[in-house]
Parts: sequence; structure tokens; C-alpha cells
Amino acid sequence: MARPPRFDTDQLLDAAVRLAAAGGPAAVTMSAVAQAVGAPSGSVYHRFAGRTALLAEVWLRTVERFQEGYHAVLVSHSDPRRAARAAARHVVGWSREHPQEAALLLYGAADFGRAEWSEEHTRRADSGNGRVFDSLGALADALGATDEEGRDRVALAVVELPLTVVRRHLRAGNPLPPHAEDLTEECTAALLG
Repeated sequence: MARPPRFDTDQLLDAAVRLAAAGGPAAVTMSAVAQAVGAPSGSVYHRFAGRTALLAEVWLRTVERFQEGYHAVLVSHSDPRRAARAAARHVVGWSREHPQEAALLLYGAADFGRAEWSEEHTRRADSGNGRVFDSLGALADALGATDEEGRDRVALAVVELPLTVVRRHLRAGNPLPPHAEDLTEECTAALLG
């Protein structure tokens, strides 16, 4: 009977998240991940074909976890203004609960080598993004934001503004202040009228 692996994929990806949060995508190497968990480098290569696959997986696992909750919030309220405020709060709340993952997401997929990803990794990224963009489009429609300016306002209110609140604190190495969700929701409500 085969011995179960000592280091599973999630342990390796968790180490990659910590490395990326501390030193950016450049800090995520096969050997750095192995060293971080005390595994032989072969354990990392056994699960990931190379650094490109590792970077893709750490990005995708993180963004998919965020998008799952964000999408659920966007579609869970019948009142579009309430949905928008809840979505903005979710960005900040999720980032508070997952500061290392949030620090990773302050980079972009391009920083994690998206141009070199496999077709499957690219498909996963596009699928998740498409689902969220569709939900944002439906929210914009429900808010009556049918022109470019209106859609820009919605994107600013429920995507860019909350990310700015998060970015300012996490990039400075500070925890999010207790009032961050309330302030973000208030600003989102003001933007959407």
C-alpha cells in the first residue's frame, strides 16, 4: 500500500501565498515553496509541472475563493443598492479575514505569469472573471446604469473603491481599521445615490 503524501497541494499553495504576500510573485519559486514547508523540491515538482503552473494555481485558488463569496453577495439581494453595498463590504471583510490572500490579489494575474499559463489555467481564469463580470453587468442594469459613465460609477463603487481601502492598509503592512467596512459601504452608497 502506498504511503500518503506528506505534503499536500494545499500546504504547498498556502506556503506560496505566504511567500507572495511577503515578497510578491517573484518570491514564489519551486525551491522557496519547498523550503517553506520543509519538503524536498521533488514534492513541489510532483504536484506542479513548473513555476508557471505553481504561479497559476496559487493565483487561481486565491481569486476563485474570493470570487465565490463576491459573486454570491452580488446575486443574493433583490435590492440592487443593497447588493452593491454588500459587495463593497465583502471586499473589505474578506480581505480582513484573509490578509495574505488579499495582499496576493493586489497584484494581477499578469504578475503571476498569465501570458504563459496553460490553456486550462487560462480557461479557469476567464470563466471565473466572466461570471463576476456578468453579475456586475446585471447589477449595473438593475441600478439603471446603462451608459458608459453609469457602468464606470458602478465599477468604481463596488470594485475599485473597496480595493483602494484594502490596498492602502495592506501595502503599508497595517491591518484594516475597524471602520473600514462601514466607510466603504458609506462611500459606495454615496456614489450610487
